[in-house]
Amino acid sequence: MFTLANKPKPFCGALGAALLWLGSGFANPLHADNPSRCAVDDRGREVCLHASANRIATLSPGATELTYSAGAGDQVVAVVSYSDYPPQAQEVASVGSHTRIDLEALVGLAPDLVIGWVTGNPAEQMETLEALGMLVFYIEPRSVEEVAHTIERLARLAGTEAKGRQAASEFRDGMAALTARYSERDPVPTFYQVWDEPLMSVNNEHLIGQVVELCGGENVFGDQHRLVPRLDDEAVLAANPEAIIAGGMGEENRDWLTHWEQYPNLAAVEAGNLYFVPPSLIQRPTPRLLEGAQLLCEKLEHTRQKRGAS
Repeated sequence: MFTLANKPKPFCGALGAALLWLGSGFANPLHADNPSRCAVDDRGREVCLHASANRIATLSPGATELTYSAGAGDQVVAVVSYSDYPPQAQEVASVGSHTRIDLEALVGLAPDLVIGWVTGNPAEQMETLEALGMLVFYIEPRSVEEVAHTIERLARLAGTEAKGRQAASEFRDGMAALTARYSERDPVPTFYQVWDEPLMSVNNEHLIGQVVELCGGENVFGDQHRLVPRLDDEAVLAANPEAIIAGGMGEENRDWLTHWEQYPNLAAVEAGNLYFVPPSLIQRPTPRLLEGAQLLCEKLEHTRQKRGAS
């Protein structure tokens, strides 16, 4: 039994009934008595359960992918739109998008653990879930080590520690191998385009910026104060990167690179160093980042090899 200091506004219909049931029957497990499983989330809160989570809701595509990586895919009962990896995640019930959750659908699925994204989910809706006693574990990994550690924490809560440790270890080892192979190579001035309208890149604190660096790239916008700085064409022309890497809208859409071909004097265009990396492999902080990093490193190494051939 629990009480709410600030009760949420009343809901109608099936959702209202479900919320009344939650309020009368759930104990808040955030700091459970005699817990058997605890982990600290990315908001610095210790989240505890009495037993392994059996019904998990993941409220972002990245959270979905990380939960499956932790070996807990069979326990996932709810996802949000664009949760397209692994393929079996597409068969799980969807509860809206990461920016607008269908609370009625989510409550109806009765998850015992909700995986939220620190900056990606609507604060008001997440506060409502927490006020009702739902257990929310917030994640948002921003480094290679944090990706691995997130997998381990999710595995701890789901009771899949062995699988989680293996996945985290493989990811750490793979990224360490790339770092050892490429980080000391001749630097390649690189522009990574994360969006087109408005034009955006990343700084060196961003996970993608960290990948550029471990591949021996020199992020031409790495010293920007904003994690995801907004730019214009003139800024890119002034930086004159030797390589441009972009994702694009979709896994095979190179349109963002075509835009730069109108500037034949741009170093990357003149040398033919316009590269595409599928966005899901590098813009989601998940184990598939290893595959994306491998591709990015290969693109920059190809740029170095062109120097020697010219």
